[in-house]
Order: sequence, then structure tokens, then C-alpha cells
Amino acid sequence: MVRSWGFVLLRDGYAPKRVTNTRDDKAYTKFWKDSFEKRRCLVPATAFCEPDEGKPAKWHWFAMKGDDERPLFAFPGIYRQWKGPIKKDGPNVDIEVFSFMTTLPNALTETINHERSPVILTEKEQFATWLQGSPEEAFGLIKTSDPHRMQIVQSGLDKKDLLRAA
Repeated sequence: MVRSWGFVLLRDGYAPKRVTNTRDDKAYTKFWKDSFEKRRCLVPATAFCEPDEGKPAKWHWFAMKGDDERPLFAFPGIYRQWKGPIKKDGPNVDIEVFSFMTTLPNALTETINHERSPVILTEKEQFATWLQGSPEEAFGLIKTSDPHRMQIVQSGLDKKDLLRAA
């Protein structure tokens, strides 16, 4: 099964648009609701990056603090099957697409992105609730992360170079 980051949004007169993040205030809207209620997943990670508003943008990698250099955490995600084009005039494909939840930024992530920040889960109980709990229980996990448990581990102008170093 091919999995791909970003739900596909079709709009008349436009190329298909990939929507990679699900805003907490939109989880119950028509585009996301069925997946949020029925198809939740975890997206494991050890870091994530955000560009700042500079020209050119500088990329900043965030990780959790812990005993390991970059402790494992998970983004709470949702998924669905997509059958259709993913590029303008492209062929129809049959893939599973996923997105992960975002919410308001904390004091650390807000220094780079003033609008949104990914939701981060770190505990086994949170993982179980996200995967098996009711939609209401899962929604209760969508919170701004504690900035004191996070750190910026790397910054630079070229995201590709940073990814190789990460």
C-alpha cells in the first residue's frame, strides 16, 4: 500500500492541492470529519521543521528534550483512501493519504511560526486514546505542547542539508 502525506483537495479550475495538516478547529468540518471519527493513526517522528519568515527562509528543527538525543514522539494523524488525480491532468491513483493535527503554537514554536504547530503525543496512554478512544476523547488530546519539553536542535537555510544532518 502506497501512503502519501497530504489529503487531496479538488477545486474547479485548479490543480489538486495537497493538504498536509489538519487544523484542530477544522477537525469536524466536512473535509476531515469522517477520517477524524473513524480513521486515526500515529505518525512517528524524532523532529520536525518549520521555516521562518525570512527571505530566504531559514529552517528550524524542533525535537523533544529527554534522555535520548532526539526522543521518539508521534503526531496524531488521520487517513483515508484516495482514488483520483494528485497532479493537474495526471492519472488517477489509488493511495492512502494522511494528515496530522495542528493547534496553536507554544512559546517556543511561536518564535518561528506564529499561526500553527503540530500536536505532539509522547505517552503510551495518549497513543492508545488517539487510536482507540472516542472522537471526543481523541479531541481532548489536541493541545499546545509544553515549550519546556522542546528544543530547537538545528537551524539553517537549506532544508535538504539539514535533513541529511538530522
